[in-house]
Amino acid sequence: MRFDWEKLQSLALAEVNATLAALPLPLREKARKLPVTFERQPNRALQADGIESDTLGLFVGPEFADEESVPLPPQIILFLENIWELAERNEKTFCDEVHTTFLHELGHYLGLDEDELSERGLE
Repeated sequence: MRFDWEKLQSLALAEVNATLAALPLPLREKARKLPVTFERQPNRALQADGIESDTLGLFVGPEFADEESVPLPPQIILFLENIWELAERNEKTFCDEVHTTFLHELGHYLGLDEDELSERGLE
């Protein structure tokens, strides 16, 4: 499949919704409140802050436990062009990677660090 931004957004949204639907109810309710946005790649401001240009996803904002004390809302950003390239332009692999990246960033929201996410196969 050629790179088609609207198609990638549609596939990613369907995969995020399917992932949310498969979560246990208490976690699903919390996760549904967390905004998920799609960007092509990290913008210049994010890269200036140290985010690598080939990053697949990013959690920004306070973790679940600190949410009440921080005024900015948390969100997950998925960088679809980077995920598409990692998936070698394969639709099935793209959806699998959206699933894994979304769960990885959701794990950060829940307070898990990189080691804890790796232990769960969410690298």
